[in-house]
Amino acid sequence: MKKIAVILWSGVFITSAIFFFINNSRAKQRTVNVYNWGEFISDGKDGSIDVNREFTKRTGIKVNYNTYQNNESLLAKLRSGGINYDVIIPSDYMIAKLIEYNMLEKLDFDKLPNFNYIDPEFRNLIYDPQNAYSVPYVWGTVGIIYNKRVVDIPADEITWDIFWDKKYKGKILMFDNPRDALAIAQLALGISVNDLSQSNFEKAARKLREQKPLVQAYVMDQIFDKMSNEEAALAPYYTGDAIILIKKNPKLNVVIPKNGTTKFIDSMCIPKGAEHYNEALQYINFMCDPRISKANSKKIGYSSPEKIVREDVALASEHYVLNEINKQIDGKTQFFNGLPDDLNRKIEEMWVLVKVGQESKSLELICTIFILLLILVTSFFRKKMKNKKNKSTTAK
Repeated sequence: MKKIAVILWSGVFITSAIFFFINNSRAKQRTVNVYNWGEFISDGKDGSIDVNREFTKRTGIKVNYNTYQNNESLLAKLRSGGINYDVIIPSDYMIAKLIEYNMLEKLDFDKLPNFNYIDPEFRNLIYDPQNAYSVPYVWGTVGIIYNKRVVDIPADEITWDIFWDKKYKGKILMFDNPRDALAIAQLALGISVNDLSQSNFEKAARKLREQKPLVQAYVMDQIFDKMSNEEAALAPYYTGDAIILIKKNPKLNVVIPKNGTTKFIDSMCIPKGAEHYNEALQYINFMCDPRISKANSKKIGYSSPEKIVREDVALASEHYVLNEINKQIDGKTQFFNGLPDDLNRKIEEMWVLVKVGQESKSLELICTIFILLLILVTSFFRKKMKNKKNKSTTAK
């Protein structure tokens, strides 16, 4: 009996020790929660470096990695407070908004020695003038990607006005988000994309409504497949993705219009109240390592904010093409600034009118067809009833 008791107590002790060890190990496991754009990191596919795995290997810190589709969904997620992220990678104008809303932590640059690799031209920019809240990740521009067999205009003569050329009706794609779409109209009109006048945004919205009959579809990620498969001939596109697309389909080309374009920088930030602040700093510093920055730039097609990376001869040839494109438009680009909330609400309303206007025509067509069918069916049954009545009268 005593032996059984000893065995039982031994089992309890060993089990408790195991649970204590497991829980203690979990407690010691350091983590960092990262929220980034989809398809926006070197992930180990196609022979690339899996940078998150490399980070864990170097530091022992586990990376919990999630993705979002656009800046607005990132803001909504942060406001919901459902999940506590440690590192986020918003675009310039959204960073300005997050700073305004007091939703970002100031960074401890003493713990970011690799920040020294960031070019001076990418520091202290308008969205973060003191460079207190953000570290650049990648940057790029918006260009026009087109099928050379359909669009026969010389590249140096192409402007944003081409999106209003009736010759390409049904072959044009447009961005499916208000800020980018309105910017194209603003550039075509010669209006600053950061103009705070509601009337000028309304002018751009009217121009988009004029363009609507020519547009095949308002899309974002689908641009890649539609242009690659030659379902469309003309689209605005981020130049990094465009270079990758051209590699896939040599019939395509990309150009930066001579009337200028928009330029964006996506930067790493730490949300207010982040649970793993020090781990987040380690992750940001790691991403600034030139070897890692090069891996990300090479994989996703966008330019590094580090000159040492952009001039690296080991980068693929398409990145040199991208760098040449960006040199050509030096001085003709505009960053998106944050806009006042009331203007943003008006812009959303304008965009709804642009989209609903398109959809209302389709709805009107459907209703017309339905009414015609209803008339035909009603006429058919009336005729049938009349014939039946006539037969009945004859029989009598």
